Order: sequence, then C-alpha cells, then structure tokens
Amino acid sequence: MAKQETVEHKYVYAFAEGNKDLKELLGGKGANLAEMTNLGLPVPPGFTITTEACKAYLATREEPDGLADQIAAHLASLEQAMGKRLGDPEDPLLVSVRSGAKFSMPGMMETVLNVGLNDRSVQGLARQASGAHAQTSGGADRFAWDSYRRLIQMFGKTVCEVPGEEFEHALDDAKRAKGTHDDLDLDADDLRGLVDAYKKIFFKHTGREFPQEPREQLDLAIRAVFESWNAERAVLYRRQERIPADLGTAVNVVAMVFGNLGPDSGTGVAFTRDPASGAQGIYGDYLANAQGEDVVAGIRNTVPLQELERLDKKSYDELLGIMARLEGHYRDLCDIEFTIERGKLWMLQTRVGKRTAAAAFVIAGQLVDEGLIDLDEALHRVNGAQLAQLMFPRFRLDHEFQPVAKGIGASPGAASGKVVFTSARAVELAAEGESVILVRRETNPDDLNGMIAAQGILTSRGGKTSHAAVVARGMGKTCVSGADEIEVNVPQRRFVVGGQTVVEGDVVSIDGTTGKVYLGEVPVMPSEVVQYFEGSLDPEHVDNPLVRAVHRIMSHADARRRLAVRTNADTGADAARARRFGAEGIGLCRTEHMFLGDRRELVERLILARDNTEREAALAALLPLQRADFEEIFREMDGMPVTVRLIDPPLHEFLPPLEQLAVNVAVAQERGEDVAQEEALLAAVRRMHEENPMLGLRGVRLGLVIPGLFAMQVRAIAEAAVTVTRSGAVARPEIMVPLVGAVQELETVRAEAEKIIAEVVGDSGVEVLIGTMIEVPRAALTAGQIAEAAQFFSFGTNDLTQMGWGFSRDDVEGAFFWRYLELGIFGISPFESIDRDGVGRLVRIAAEEGRAARPELKLGVCGEHGGDPESVHFFHEVGLDYVSCSPFRVPVARLEAGRAAVETDGSDSR
Repeated sequence: MAKQETVEHKYVYAFAEGNKDLKELLGGKGANLAEMTNLGLPVPPGFTITTEACKAYLATREEPDGLADQIAAHLASLEQAMGKRLGDPEDPLLVSVRSGAKFSMPGMMETVLNVGLNDRSVQGLARQASGAHAQTSGGADRFAWDSYRRLIQMFGKTVCEVPGEEFEHALDDAKRAKGTHDDLDLDADDLRGLVDAYKKIFFKHTGREFPQEPREQLDLAIRAVFESWNAERAVLYRRQERIPADLGTAVNVVAMVFGNLGPDSGTGVAFTRDPASGAQGIYGDYLANAQGEDVVAGIRNTVPLQELERLDKKSYDELLGIMARLEGHYRDLCDIEFTIERGKLWMLQTRVGKRTAAAAFVIAGQLVDEGLIDLDEALHRVNGAQLAQLMFPRFRLDHEFQPVAKGIGASPGAASGKVVFTSARAVELAAEGESVILVRRETNPDDLNGMIAAQGILTSRGGKTSHAAVVARGMGKTCVSGADEIEVNVPQRRFVVGGQTVVEGDVVSIDGTTGKVYLGEVPVMPSEVVQYFEGSLDPEHVDNPLVRAVHRIMSHADARRRLAVRTNADTGADAARARRFGAEGIGLCRTEHMFLGDRRELVERLILARDNTEREAALAALLPLQRADFEEIFREMDGMPVTVRLIDPPLHEFLPPLEQLAVNVAVAQERGEDVAQEEALLAAVRRMHEENPMLGLRGVRLGLVIPGLFAMQVRAIAEAAVTVTRSGAVARPEIMVPLVGAVQELETVRAEAEKIIAEVVGDSGVEVLIGTMIEVPRAALTAGQIAEAAQFFSFGTNDLTQMGWGFSRDDVEGAFFWRYLELGIFGISPFESIDRDGVGRLVRIAAEEGRAARPELKLGVCGEHGGDPESVHFFHEVGLDYVSCSPFRVPVARLEAGRAAVETDGSDSR
C-alpha cells in the first residue's frame, strides 16, 4: 500500500498569492496589500498569516501544526528578496507585525514595528543608514536609537502588557530634561538613554530582559496579534459595530521602510475624497521624519497632504497617480497609508475608507455621475443608520455664540455636554443620563468605552486620520480633533483656552462640521435633510450636494422597493408629518391614546358604571370624541389606508395607581371627609387589579368582557369614514383586533363589527377591512386558522418578542440586558432588531400559513422593528407587504426597503 502523505494546511500566503477578494482569509489589510502588489504598486515585500491560523491558535492557545515552518519558509523568501537577514548585526532586516481583520477595526488590535532590532543590530542599522545617504538632521545614530526605543515601547505594551503610560512618562522626562516639548529635539544620546530607561521598565514589569533573539521577537509579536482579537477593546468595538466574533484576525509581516530617517522621509495617510463631506480633492495628513503610528496616534500635529508637494514633489505626484488608480480600481473612496524613505514612496495599506454619513451619500452620487457604479450600487453603499444620522439637528448660531477654539471637523454633527477627561468618567455620567463631551489630548484604543458613552469627542492633537477621527466617523459620533489652542490637563481635569479655564462638569458645544468649539450649550435647528423631507427645500434648486444626493438615492430606493412604508400615528399632526416624510398610510393608530387627558373622567364613568344604562351613557359620550379623532386622521391620509387598533391595554391603566389611591382614601377617611366617590373608584381599581396586566384582561379579551366597548369604537371608525368620504376625500379604514390567540375570538368580534359597519356604511362606497395583530405566539402558530377570519395580519413584534422570550420589555432592558450584551448572548437587544431565529421564525410561519389559507391576505408589521434597518430586510425576505414605524423613521424604512430589494431580488422592481 502506498504511504499516505499528510497534506499540510496552508496558513501563510505571500502577497503575490492573494487578492482583494480574500478578506475573510487574509483580512482586509492583507488582501489589499496583495491587490496592490499584483497591481505593480510599490509595496514592501511581506507575507500574511491567515485568519484560519488565528482561529486555530485561539481554540487551543498553541500554534497549529506547520505554522512555524511555513513562517520560516516565507521569512527566508523575504530575506532573499531584501538581501538582508532578520536582525543581522551588520545589515539587519526589520519587519512590522500588523493585525488585519476582515472588517476594519481602527486601533482596536495590535501593531509592532521594528521587529528584529537588538543591542547589536541597532549599531548595524545606524551604519546602514549612514552609509546609504548622508543624514542632514539628527544623524543615522539618532534614527537607529529612535527605532529601537519604539520597538521596546510597542513590544512591551503589546506583547508583555507593560503599562504604556510608564513609557510615556519616561519620554516626557527625557524631553523635560532636554527643555523641549518635541521628541524630534532628542538626539542620539538622549534616545540611547531612553532605551536604557525603557529596558528597566520592561524588566520591572516582566522579570526578564528585553528579548534579543529576533525570531523570538517575531513569534511573540505574532502571538500577541492573535491574542488581541479577544482584547476587551476589540470585543467592545465588535459589539458596537456588529462584527461577528468568530472571524479572527490575520497577521501581516512586512519588511520595514522608514519614515523617520530625516527630513527627506516621512509618513502619511491620504483619502481620495474628503471622508467628512465627500468633496473631491486632496485630503490627508503628512508628518515628516516619523513612523506611521505617529500620524494615527496624534503624537505630533500633522501638516496637510498638500504640503508634500512643496517638500517632495516627485513623491507627491507619484502618490496622486496611485490614489487615482486605486479609486478607479476599487470604485470607491480609498484610505491609503504611505511612507517615504529618503525620497522613495512606499504603499503600506489601502482600504475602502470609512466616511461620515453625509460623505457616504455624496460620494455614492458622484461615483454614479462618473460612471464607476450604477444607482443600484449607490443604494447598496448607503444605509438607514447613516440617513438617521443626517436627520439629527445642527447648531443654530447667532452673534451670542463665538467659538473659543477651532480644530479640524473630523466627524460632523452638533454635540453639547459636560466636559469629562477620562473614559471612566464619561461612562459614569452617561449612565446617570448626562450628555458628555470626552476631551483628550488624543484618544487611544483604551478610550473606546468613553467614546461610545460620549455625545462627542474633542482632542487637542491629531487630524482627520487620527484615532479619534477614524473611530468617531465609524460610530457616527461628532468629533473635533487637532484643536491645538486648547491646553488639556487630564490629571487636573481641566483645559485652558484663550485665557479661560474649563473644568470637568462645565458644558461645551462642538461642531464636527466646522471644527468650532463653543463654551456653554448652543441651541440646535433642524438638519437640511429633515427640511428636504418636510418639503421646505427643493432638491432641484438648492446648492447643497448632500440634499441632492439624498433626493436622488431616495428616489431610486422608492422605485426599487417592494415593501410599502406606513407610519404609526395617533393624531392628525403625526399623520401629516409622516405623509410629508413619505408614509403611504398608517399601519398603527393606537386608540388608547385618545382616552387620555380630559377624557379620563369618561373612562372612569365607564369603569364605575353600575348597570348597562350607565355604561351605555359613558360610551355614548365617548363616541363623538372618537369619531372626531378618526375624521381628522382620515382627512390627513386622504386615499391612504389607515389601520386602527381597537383599545389594547387593560382599562385599569387609565385609573390612578392602586397604592396611591388607597393612601388618598385612607387619609381622607381619617379627616372625616366624604369619600364615597373615591371609595367606589378604589373598589373598581381593586376589582380590576392584576399582578401581570400584560397577560391579563386586555386587547380582544377586554372587548369581549366589556359590552359595547369595541362596538362604540367600530361605529366611530365607520361613521368617521363615511363623513370624510361624503365630504370629497377618500377614507380607507382597516380595523385591527389586538391580542387574538384563537380564531374564535376574532370571529366573535368580527361578527358584531360587520353588523355595525353594514348599518353605518350603507351605499357610501366605504370599504372597511377587518384583521388582527399577530402578537401572541399561539396566533402565529395557528395563523392558518386565524386567516380564515382575517383580511389582514399586522405583526405586533414588540409583544411577540416579549411573549416569545418571556421578557417584560418594561423591566428587562435595565435589569440584565447589559449583562447579556456583555456576555455575547445578545449581539443587540431583540426589542431593537428582530430575533430572526426565534421571533422571526414565528413571523415566517404565520406569513406562510396565513397566505396558504388566504392568498390575498395582506401582511404588515407595526412594532418598533418596522423602522429598524436590519429588521426591514428580514420583513422583505419573508414577503410582508408593508412595514410601519414612527414618522421620523419613515425615510429610513423607505431607504432600507429599497436596499433590501436590490440586495435580495436582483432585477425585481416595485
């Protein structure tokens, strides 16, 4: 028998072996490095260790078989290509070790630069640098020792968990001793001393000397990048951005190129378009004599990318050509990292860049105009969450509000709040319901908790490509970066600007579009996008590229979507606003809201009625009030369907709380007051009191137990429809019976309703549909039976989620959902986005069985999920006819319904 050969799993790929479509295997960074290599762009040689290797390591905490040998083979190829050996004392090859997951997670995982340096090779690096070119600033020795101290600092913090602030304190001490604030003023001797200080810090925290063996450095750095996938900040970011937890990260090992060799070297980040506004042009930051981490960390303030033309026109022109080529190749805004080593341009990374919500819409429209994408693809590239951001208000400024500082508008929006200087304090105050602005010199990945909690972020350092800017844009948070007029003092919890001191707890306002910072709270005004939706801005005649882009993409979404979009509205004003926002009807009109305010007294009379005569008198008094409400709504929705839900909550919710009423009666009795009426009310409340009213006498059960209640509402609906129709408008009422669990309940209510409707409607031409809410799990499971008696279903996914999970939605979110999210049991609250596997399956069953029994059955949803982007896609897939949501969410639902059609139906059009 022939000997079987073991096929070794391939864990390592040279850049030339990959491409941009292998992001799941090579991560985004590795896949794009491979793509640029294959395009012939100047990419330093290197290789990628796959996400499969990471997942295998994380499962056992041991390297998978074969990985070490594959790394060795690719390292040998890299050494051959560069003509150098890793850590060679005479002419060392140095490498960077960088993370790179499928989805961009800026700053969340680890990077180690200059791997391969040690006490011997640092001397060789200096000789190599001085031999290649004459240094004009700082000397080759300075460059080598600067690189070495960076390695110890990154390696110590990343690989060995040495507190990063200790390295920072040592650097501050060195600058203080030199009498400078700029690390560029430290010479080779200063940096040599700093290396010694860093080594002592490393030994103090690890109990060992800094490792001198280059391959050991490499292996430990790779392992640390694997481990960083499950670091707390990475886990938190994935939850925030809904990135799956099981993807793992790739590791990229790349030959170092050096931007810190002197003034003819540098590093930068560039965008092919403005990631904040979408405007075309040259955008980015450049930092001479620096390594890449200095730019994104905001250690020193950068200069605009245009300055590179003056500093190094050859590299600048080459960079612009590459940027244009990459944007054409990727057909999108590209985010590019580059390094210039003594006049030689190197491309270190590219990716489809993160952008603000406004930029997403503007760029999508521009790319259509340029013929790079079509309108379907433009629709795919924006989303409802971005549209919702654009509908937030902006500052209303007048002469009273003068900015005290101006930075870079890194992520648009208008945010006001109390100043805080630490992430922990931001989380603490936000949990108390306060709005906060997180103020830092610069943020780092450890600030993620505070950035999530804050309304906005303000930094005194950094630019549009700093950590604060990139993360804030990804989260839709307002951010102003690089406001260098502000002197931030974190230990003393204050900042000083223009001679004024702002302490923690003071209120500031920041404008993420203009970069301006104001003291105090600035009032806000509606966004131009909201004004467009409300009809006060004509997109054809307004000089606003964002409004025009939103109009164009929304028009295409409306043309492509199959789902209709209705609104949840209980008043004429709500209905009118929703119609301006594009609603095509009302999917939920809650009649219980019409019993509040001055009408509570009539409800009390209904509940306290001692006989049929008193009950009918109370209902007769309510009838004209209900009828007037419905007339107003039907007129506003002229010609559009209006689904009216009969009264749903238990009647005792319209009465005073039992405990409060009992105390009031007892006190009045003690005083000898006449409390006969109050005692009758207390007796009624006690009689109707339920331990769990959400599972008690409510919905259809109330209509069956309280004679005449549903009949009064049905009559009011029918009479209002007839009145409106005879006045020249068109009323299309749909009566929805809530909380049905058995077809017999619906049959009983429907029989009574049809008699009333026939009597009222006569020959008016009004047609009234009768259907039910599917909100009880049993209703979903017996939908085939219920459909025999229903002309439509509307899924009440709030209650369906509550009953399906056994959660009280009024209690659980604050009680324990935070822990479920923390443990990963939930990726998001099931009340926010529909649980596809559980509650969603109930919806799917009911839709399929309902349509099987009655093919013409109309299907909709009116719970909060009707305006949630992810849920809208699910409802499209299931085959519902419409979603219904709050008026403000109507544009979001329209957009997502269009996106769902494009993404799942291909050529299907409305």
